[in-house]
This record gives sequence, structure tokens and C-alpha cells, in this order.
Amino acid sequence: MLFSRSAAVRTPAEIAVMRRAGRVVAEMHDRIRVAIAPGVSTGELDRIGREVLRDRGATSNFLGYHGYPAVICASPNSMVVHGIPSDDTILREGDIISIDCGAVVDGWHGDAAFTAPVGEVPPEALRLIEVTHASLDAAIEVMVAGNRLGDIGHAVSSVAEAAGFSVVEGYTGHAIGRAMHESPNVPNVGRPATGPKLRAGNVLAVEPMLVIGDPDTDVLDDDWSVVSADGTWAAHAEHTIAITENGPEVLTLP
Repeated sequence: MLFSRSAAVRTPAEIAVMRRAGRVVAEMHDRIRVAIAPGVSTGELDRIGREVLRDRGATSNFLGYHGYPAVICASPNSMVVHGIPSDDTILREGDIISIDCGAVVDGWHGDAAFTAPVGEVPPEALRLIEVTHASLDAAIEVMVAGNRLGDIGHAVSSVAEAAGFSVVEGYTGHAIGRAMHESPNVPNVGRPATGPKLRAGNVLAVEPMLVIGDPDTDVLDDDWSVVSADGTWAAHAEHTIAITENGPEVLTLP
């Protein structure tokens, strides 16, 4: 696998501002997660995200990005990522929903995603959610100075494949800082001990996307919404993580 250059090295002061942005994202997650229930529209979830941004004096790095019309992505069931929220999209008992959102504070970005059940869901859907988040946890564990970028993708794919799920390879994580998407990309598959070395001060957004079935995807007519080609459930998890001298620090936790 080929990688571009190493991620930028951020100063402790820069990471401190990114930590503030990350806390806004975490609050968006917390408020939205509580609101997820049968009968709620994804448009309402977007409005909750907007309220948090307004209340915290932050701005959205999603709204207007290449014309994107909302502050969150809301992707139900077989939708992998980039679902546009709408008042016409109503959550139902047994759905799962992936929420991806970000925030900008003083010019520095945070970005994170989670997948949650809507009421009672089938056991396989719940297991997909759990494994997706577990694959992110495994990736975070290897994000220490001296390891390499390929170790991150290897950690994700090892957890996913051991559970019998497929990794969507066409969409990746990324470095993050003054822009939401910076170089290098962070693939969700990789060979250990390959790629640029991870250095203290690197800040990466790692975001596994797993599906129950085939990993191929299609893009819907809105030119944003990515769905699994075979219609099987998908899940998405993401955190913004700083690599420090003391190990990884997740910036998008409360």
C-alpha cells in the first residue's frame, strides 16, 4: 500500500485548541445520541447539532463543504456515510443510524462519528455496531510514536475480519488540523510496520466503516449518500486522536 507524506506535527498549544473543538463534537454526539428514537427525523438531529455549535461559539466544518447542506451526516441502515439529514427521513424501531459531525474552534478542527441502534435492533446489527467501535479502539491502541501508519489499518481490519465483517476500503480516515481533511489519508486496511512513522504531535481522524456483506458501495443520486451495494447494514465510528509522548489521546471524548 502506498502512503503520502507524514502528518504534520502539532504543538501542545495547537492540540489544546483542537481538544476544545473535540469537546464540542463530543457534546454534539451526546445530545444527538439521547435524541435518537423511533419517530425522530434526521433533520431534527441536525438541528440539535446546530444548537450545540451555536451555544459553544463553534462553527461547522461540514456545512458548505463542497456544497454539503447540513452540520451532520446521518446515515441509516445500509447507508455507509454522507447521508444528508432530512425531516422526511424518520427513524424506525429496528433501524441503526450513523452520525458523523465536526466542529471548528479558533480555526482548528475536530471530527468524530458513532453508530447507534434505534430501539431494539436485530442481534447481528448490534454486533456490527459493537465490532465497528471495537475496531476503532484497536486502532487507537497502536497509535503510539514509532509505530507506522499501516499499523492503524491493520488493527481495524484484523478486528473486523475476525468477526466476519467487511471493511469498506474506498473511504478512509485522514490527518486533521487547520483543515478537516489533511494529508495523509488513514486507510482502514494496512500491513503492519509499513508507511510513515507516527510521531508525537500527529493528529489523525481514524474512521472504520464496516458492512455485514460485500464491501462494494454505490453513491446515490444526491451525489453524497454512500450505500452498501448489496443493501446490507453498515456502521461507522470515528475519533480525532492526538499522538503524544504518553500515548494516544482521544480529543473527541467529553
